[in-house]
Amino acid sequence: MCQARGTPGYIGRTGCTCGCCGCGPSFRRFFSSKEEQECLEAYGDQLKKELAGVEERIEEFKDK
Repeated sequence: MCQARGTPGYIGRTGCTCGCCGCGPSFRRFFSSKEEQECLEAYGDQLKKELAGVEERIEEFKDK
């Protein structure tokens, strides 16, 4: 999934592969546990925000 510039995206073990957010594929193949944890936490935060947006849209449809 594409991320806005400056938005931390999920890197994981293989690096970002979307190519359109400006980060491009990573030249690194290995990440420290701390780096991976930080990426997973940022990814979890993005998922929570996405869920909140979905729930908000569902409520909008219910109100119609």
